[in-house]
Amino acid sequence: MLGLKRKVRIETERMTLRPPAHSDFNPWTALRVQSADFLTPWEPAWAPDHLSRKAFTNRVYWAQRALGSGSALPLFLVRRADDVLLGAITLDNIRRGPAQSGTLGYWIGQPFARQGYMREAIEAVVHHAFVMRDLSRIEAACLPENAASRGVLEKCGFKYEGVAQSYLQINGRWRNHVLYSNLRSDRRGRTLTG
Repeated sequence: MLGLKRKVRIETERMTLRPPAHSDFNPWTALRVQSADFLTPWEPAWAPDHLSRKAFTNRVYWAQRALGSGSALPLFLVRRADDVLLGAITLDNIRRGPAQSGTLGYWIGQPFARQGYMREAIEAVVHHAFVMRDLSRIEAACLPENAASRGVLEKCGFKYEGVAQSYLQINGRWRNHVLYSNLRSDRRGRTLTG
């Protein structure tokens, strides 16, 4: 069972979602540098060594351990047509037992934004989580002003649940986040955003 989790690959219409590998360092670094101004308003402040090979190696090892233990599903978005890295999506904090839930996080490189890639990835990961991992609830959070992230979540069936005060430090400040969830057996109807 653990070996299967390490070899997770999810195929979508245009992409392969797969765990990060050591060979992804250069494309990942290039995409993060190229997209820095696009990403940093929405992410926790980057550590001084964020783009270093050592930090990336640690990221790969963390991904392997998380997949092996079943605590997270960290995946890179790779376009099949040309093997280009587009971004990443992680189903993290997977909780078993009565919760059967996880938390979704994602980012896309600026050149690939607004082309439907993240919607395709979210839908595939949600399906995988419900069908293959037997989860019941997937949560996601974003800044209230992040209209693009809110929109993609809503298009993927996530429903607005409320606001978490001082939820995460973003760009060095504690920020409120809007909370969304997607339920395997959702009977809540359309979302109302606040």
